[in-house]
Amino acid sequence: MARKRASKPTTTDTKTTTLTNEPIVTKNKETKPRQQITDDQPIAPPKKGFIFKLSLLLIAPYFYILFFHSQIQHDLKKPILINAGLSLAGFFLTVKMIPVASKYVLRRNLFGYDINKKGTPQGTVKVPESLGIAVAVVFMVLTIVFQFFNFAPDSNWLVEYNAALASICFMTLLGFIDDVLDVPWRVKLLLPSIAALPLLMAYAGHTTIIIPKPLVPYIGLNVLDLGFIYKIYMWFLAIFCTNCINIHAGINGLEVGQTVVIASAILIHNVMQIGASADPEYQQAHAFSVYLVQPLLATSLALLSYNWYPSSVFVGDTYTYFAGMTMAVVGILGHFSETLLIFFLAQVLNFLLSVPQLFGFRHCPRHRLPRFDPQTGLLTGTNDGTLVNFYLRMFGRKTENSLCVHLLLVQALGCCICFGLRYLLTGWYK
Repeated sequence: MARKRASKPTTTDTKTTTLTNEPIVTKNKETKPRQQITDDQPIAPPKKGFIFKLSLLLIAPYFYILFFHSQIQHDLKKPILINAGLSLAGFFLTVKMIPVASKYVLRRNLFGYDINKKGTPQGTVKVPESLGIAVAVVFMVLTIVFQFFNFAPDSNWLVEYNAALASICFMTLLGFIDDVLDVPWRVKLLLPSIAALPLLMAYAGHTTIIIPKPLVPYIGLNVLDLGFIYKIYMWFLAIFCTNCINIHAGINGLEVGQTVVIASAILIHNVMQIGASADPEYQQAHAFSVYLVQPLLATSLALLSYNWYPSSVFVGDTYTYFAGMTMAVVGILGHFSETLLIFFLAQVLNFLLSVPQLFGFRHCPRHRLPRFDPQTGLLTGTNDGTLVNFYLRMFGRKTENSLCVHLLLVQALGCCICFGLRYLLTGWYK
């Protein structure tokens, strides 16, 4: 018996998924039973040329600032470079692991069909699902091994570092459970709140906020201690960041692509702040963020080499939850949550467009995807409240590949706006 990937108003990949030992039936068409699925052809090779060019474009500014623009102390630069070396090894390891993991998920009938290619030969290809698990496993190994090179057993940061890894690991597990058990979408909103508990319980940082200078005369304070309210704010931030990657999806490469763009912006922001500050604790907080984001970026680029159009693997909720929680963790422990939210500008807009359907004010279909015309190969925007459909309604029909590129440029523009605002408002706002 077949069923849709998830009975929910959001989707992380354009597919349907089956989890049964019986012959699989989709749209009244029967496919091969499980024992025959293992004989499928291997997945397409990674798009190494595209990933190499994208890596140069995104990472070059980061290394330029790290080596030439900012004056970063050797004691901070050394662990960053060690972490970068481990991340590079993680990239190649992930590239090798994904084809292996694909065979195992296919054996368990964890695959899908690309809805945005329905009516074409590509729309009948079984695409391995939930390959975000390979990325998460490599990431966890890298970050755990890195502790040996950087943290002393009595380090104050070690507790928070392990709490961060616990939250990320917990969220990855819940994401994989969602992929396998097909959790209702309303429950998905609660999963990050559970996974964030290790981080919130171990958080020992400040709970204060700096009052914007224009508001100081009215409030009478420069710094305000929010106490437990700050932890509630962190809790909501983790829930938002984790789910917003999950709902801004639906086309090949978008989930991983937006993560890669945001992670690159976070790295640039961190090294800029390390070089601009003389406060050791402030520098260490941003270095802490770098230690987690570099492995995230490297492993995500490896996944993108398979997930870029036309996708040979689907990432699943496993990846979107993992990536969202990782970026939430670095924003919280790196103490730049306001900046992080501006980096998520496209996701915020997508969430606002989705509110009427998410909260039941409008009918919400199972898959809020654009319509695909197999004759022209173009996508047409529907009336569903997603940024994908909104962009198509505003700028006309596009191919799936072109649409993804445009949306990632919008994501990059949002990150550039963030850097511009920080430059313009520094000294006036805070």
